Amino acid sequence: MCGILGVVSREPVNQLLYDGLQLLQHRGQDAAGIMTSDDDHLYLRKRNGLVRDVFHQRHMLRLRGSIGIGHVRYPTAGCSDSSEAQPFYTNSPYGIALGHNGNLTNSHALKEMLFRDDRRHLNTESDSEVLLNVFAHELQRVGGLDVSEDDIFKAVSDVHRRCHGGYAVVSMIAGYGIVGFRDPFGIRPLVYGKRETDDGTEYMIASESVALDVCGFQLIRDVEPGEAVVIDRDGNLDTRECAENPGYSPCIFEYVYFARTDSIIDDI
Repeated sequence: MCGILGVVSREPVNQLLYDGLQLLQHRGQDAAGIMTSDDDHLYLRKRNGLVRDVFHQRHMLRLRGSIGIGHVRYPTAGCSDSSEAQPFYTNSPYGIALGHNGNLTNSHALKEMLFRDDRRHLNTESDSEVLLNVFAHELQRVGGLDVSEDDIFKAVSDVHRRCHGGYAVVSMIAGYGIVGFRDPFGIRPLVYGKRETDDGTEYMIASESVALDVCGFQLIRDVEPGEAVVIDRDGNLDTRECAENPGYSPCIFEYVYFARTDSIIDDI
């Protein structure tokens, strides 16, 4: 599938995202991408290739800010063109970037609805761009001039209502922070952890616990099926169950094929 990563730090986050993606490289070797946020400005670098080949020093210097998300891609939907490397971005509302691990089983129906009802244009065949635009539309529908935690949790609830399939998501909202959420059946893994610094607490959301361990973060726990984790740029964390009837049906391939042997997924 893919590997996703999100960090809210107290210092420049580019190197931390790079290191974390290298630890998740086994989850996707087709393309890699990082997007960072410095106040209201977003900076993006993505293309086909391994992490070490996509990011050179000149690219890293341009990825400014203390908040960011990253993605390594193993294409299972769409095509292998570099245009489908993630994170994806949409400017409305607020400015939202998103990285996605999984597959939507109703993506074709959602594409029709996004165009016919939501008036949103899609530029690729990727179901991740579909998921981004569903989340963005629902957040725009419930949100005010300034985004709030309640708005985000309500938008994630509506994503669960509309989107079918397996998905773990990390998203970044410009000027606000990052959001991580997992499908209502916990098909794809997602964990989060923290580390204490002299300047305050830093948080990381990742596909696998090994990314947290090696980067010096303490694993807090897995994101529960249907749950969302919201971390603002000041380091305030909140979680909420957003699915009406969450279950637990993880993909067996995560344990026997995708995950590293030194990772812990759902306490296994």
